[in-house]
Amino acid sequence: MTRYRVAVVGLGIGAMHLKGWREVADRFEVVAIVDQDAARLTAVGTEYGVADRYQSLDPVLARADIDIIDIATPPALHQPMIEAALKAGKHAICEKPLLPSLKAFDQVEALLASTGRQLMPVFQYRFGNGFKRLHALMAAGLAGKPYLASIETAWTRGADYYAVPWRGKKATEWGGALITHAIHAHDALEWLMGPIASVRAATTTRVNPIETEDCAGVVVELESGAIATLTVTLGAAEEVSRLKFHFSGLTVESNLQPYKFGFDPWRFIARTAEAQAAVDQVVQAVEPGLEGYPGQFLAFADALDHGQPPPVTVADARRSIALLTAIYRSARTGETVRLPIPAGAPDYGGWL
Repeated sequence: MTRYRVAVVGLGIGAMHLKGWREVADRFEVVAIVDQDAARLTAVGTEYGVADRYQSLDPVLARADIDIIDIATPPALHQPMIEAALKAGKHAICEKPLLPSLKAFDQVEALLASTGRQLMPVFQYRFGNGFKRLHALMAAGLAGKPYLASIETAWTRGADYYAVPWRGKKATEWGGALITHAIHAHDALEWLMGPIASVRAATTTRVNPIETEDCAGVVVELESGAIATLTVTLGAAEEVSRLKFHFSGLTVESNLQPYKFGFDPWRFIARTAEAQAAVDQVVQAVEPGLEGYPGQFLAFADALDHGQPPPVTVADARRSIALLTAIYRSARTGETVRLPIPAGAPDYGGWL
């Protein structure tokens, strides 16, 4: 069992990563941190006991003792840093949104093939015990055919949040509420109910004076014939995340915590008392595990130890960007957009 050495780049959300790494310290050691802000570098380094601190990535890439580069920077820096890490022979972890276009995914996947390194997108919400129990029920055949999903992301963001210079701008954030806030909840849709066939969407900016959307409504048809609705606002008076899935054998509802919706408790409701007993038996048999960032990081260590793909793959992140590409095209044109989006499509190179 290897203990991997990590460098964390970007100490905004990266500070939350450091907390996650600390919970799996038997498998990872954070040996370096990187941030352009010297004061933040000192404060975070002191808090987490990381002595090696840098204001640029280059000296970290030159270190032979570092196995993994954890990229938690603003989105516009993701692709160049991912490519630099892979070319330096490092594995990479990167926050969402991973890349700005389907074309960028194809470029990075070619680089992964040539370097033999691993790239894991951060989708830490997948590592919640609610999702774990639902997957167990699906594996046991107790969910059945998917019918309908409704996914609600009702959060609050105001002037203080958008005072950070890169937020709310297309060039640096690539999009708004859909890409920065709701992407985790929307990731669950295909993961649980299968491939998306078509999208119809509307977006608007009503809450904040920004370039990007802060409200959206989307209707999705899945290849199975199931339907889903996705609603997003950053103007909620009460913050809620709500995922509800209806299958032929089961209705499933997440908790309402905005930033822990994948965690317990979830409700699993069967159609009969007999079916409910079977559901309860499977749910109770699922051993709770580490959730959030620590859960994803631990699963990554196990994958690296066994030479397996990461627990969240580049293909998973590509699906999330394909959905966003379709949403933004539909909102712009008023048309229903069908997936998959081919390489020749005008927005294959990005919706901007």
